[in-house]
Amino acid sequence: MTEWPGPPIPARRGGVVVFARRGVKVVFSLVSITILALTWWGWQFIGDPSQGFATTNIFEDNGHPPAKPLDGAIDILLVGQDSRTDAQGNPLPREVLDMLHAGVSDGERQTDTMILVHIPQNGKKAVAISFPRDSWVEITGGFGKHKLNSAYVYAYNDTSKTLQQQGNSDLKDVDAKAKDAGRKNLIATLEKFIGKPKMIDRYAEVNLSSFYEITKAIGGVEVCLNNAVKEKKSGVDLPAGKSTVEGVQALAFVRQRYDLQNGDLDRIARQQAFLSGLANKVLSSDVLMNPAKISDLIEAVKKSVVLSAGWDLPEFAAQMRGLTSGNVEFHTIPTQGDANIGGAAVLRVDPAQVQAEVTRLTADGETAPAETPATLPGAEAVTVELFDGSGSPTAATETRNLLQGKGFKLAADTKLSTRNSTVIRYAPGDDDALALIKQVFGTAVQAEADRDVAPGKVRVLLGKDYKGANAPTAPSKTSIPSKPAQPPSSAPAAPSTTPIVAGNVPCVN
Repeated sequence: MTEWPGPPIPARRGGVVVFARRGVKVVFSLVSITILALTWWGWQFIGDPSQGFATTNIFEDNGHPPAKPLDGAIDILLVGQDSRTDAQGNPLPREVLDMLHAGVSDGERQTDTMILVHIPQNGKKAVAISFPRDSWVEITGGFGKHKLNSAYVYAYNDTSKTLQQQGNSDLKDVDAKAKDAGRKNLIATLEKFIGKPKMIDRYAEVNLSSFYEITKAIGGVEVCLNNAVKEKKSGVDLPAGKSTVEGVQALAFVRQRYDLQNGDLDRIARQQAFLSGLANKVLSSDVLMNPAKISDLIEAVKKSVVLSAGWDLPEFAAQMRGLTSGNVEFHTIPTQGDANIGGAAVLRVDPAQVQAEVTRLTADGETAPAETPATLPGAEAVTVELFDGSGSPTAATETRNLLQGKGFKLAADTKLSTRNSTVIRYAPGDDDALALIKQVFGTAVQAEADRDVAPGKVRVLLGKDYKGANAPTAPSKTSIPSKPAQPPSSAPAAPSTTPIVAGNVPCVN
């Protein structure tokens, strides 16, 4: 009997069931796309490898394939879907799930891995941008603010319920239509979040199936850990330093979610580091010149990937011929720390900051056009006194220009001795002025009520932690709810802000 998921609820933080759904999908996603890039080789040896993929009609309009993007670039949304079936809907064998420590699905259909891959027209590089699953965003379709990974399940559940109420008793048809609605809502939510309507023109969705076979087929991937790790829920057991992982240990490396010093951000770094080595291996002559390996990889991917209909694989393969592993770069959107909203553990994000970063990363080597920042209603009634202790020669000027563009009045700047942290000081009770200035610096910036500040004014003290007008300061530990205490053995190492480039072997937590 088919099980239909109930209304989405905040994901549980403990237990094997939830853990089993995290992490592996990101690896399968980029593997799938890399395999597609090899199809121009595949035709020479095994015939047309583009046949046999499961597809979804989410970009088609009146039965016609989607129009080609005007800029010639390809923007692919890679999604890791919670599923215990393959791409054709066949349930995975129990022995496979047991081998992968996959646990039992609890019926939720949340998308726990989301990566936007931007490939410019010349196809000589790729930028992969990860979106943490717990990012607190506005979900399109009228569902309100929730975790990003619930955009799919809200639309899925709503469509499924509506179709059955309308008398559709064909559960297979209902499921297919509800999945398409979920995919469309996830794409719309992400495009709204990054401020780029209609940017995404390709979609690839993957699940747990075949990961074991794919990693075994390429002969392992080299990874590096800052410290030895042994964690029973994932099954990972690796020493510090470099290791070559395949099969079960490769899966465990990218799936580990518990006992990570920086939570989900460390897990994303693990995934990106693994993908770096994986892209290097798949694009190596060891694979490229081996028709048997190419054939095996393509067949394994077909079992687990769903592609958007209308995807011209021969054209895509031709565009990707110039790609080398060193030209694949991995990034994660900027975040502002953990919070608890309505009992759910979420990750705060600033849409304006995210939009600026995505625009920068997808500018294809060109300087993104400078946009006049939209003024904030009420900002004209607030005067900002700017004190520069950042130690940067440009921070004060950039900040002044940004604040003026938003409509604030500016008093004369004051130079301070270098200080560590950025602080906003405001008149006690002047919450309106504080709320306005936080729209520029982010909600997590440290703020202090100060009787020396007159109503209608705020003082901005820039510190060394301030990274510039388009990158608000890192959150203060006292400004947001903290994570559970870490074990006393060692202080957590902050996640690196340096992008991971495929072909390297970066050491991660």
